[in-house]
Amino acid sequence: MGLTVPSLEESRRFFTETLGYEQVGEVPNYPAAFLTDGELMITLWQAADPDQATPFDRKNVIGLHHLALTVDADELEKLHSRLLDTKDVAIEFAPEPLMGGPTRHMMCNIPGGIRLEFIAPAA
Repeated sequence: MGLTVPSLEESRRFFTETLGYEQVGEVPNYPAAFLTDGELMITLWQAADPDQATPFDRKNVIGLHHLALTVDADELEKLHSRLLDTKDVAIEFAPEPLMGGPTRHMMCNIPGGIRLEFIAPAA
């Protein structure tokens, strides 16, 4: 998954410090950083001119609507609490049942405005 972000450093910090991803590479002159949680590889690219870039708009721009990441059921509430105190993160909704079932999920906007869903499948 590749994401263009307005601040490579802020987005890298969010994924590594808040979500526990590991940086496994980078291309400083591009600039880009390659991050993984051991299963998913995410590439973050710095927008060339963040002030002129079009902000995320899930209803009017072709492309990414949101990125969904799976988390353990017991980690979802802890993650929600951590995100409440994370700079430049806006919680769209707290953990709740997904479509009335036992699976739970939450949605937020991370630094740079990208929409992220965390899904905790039922055991």
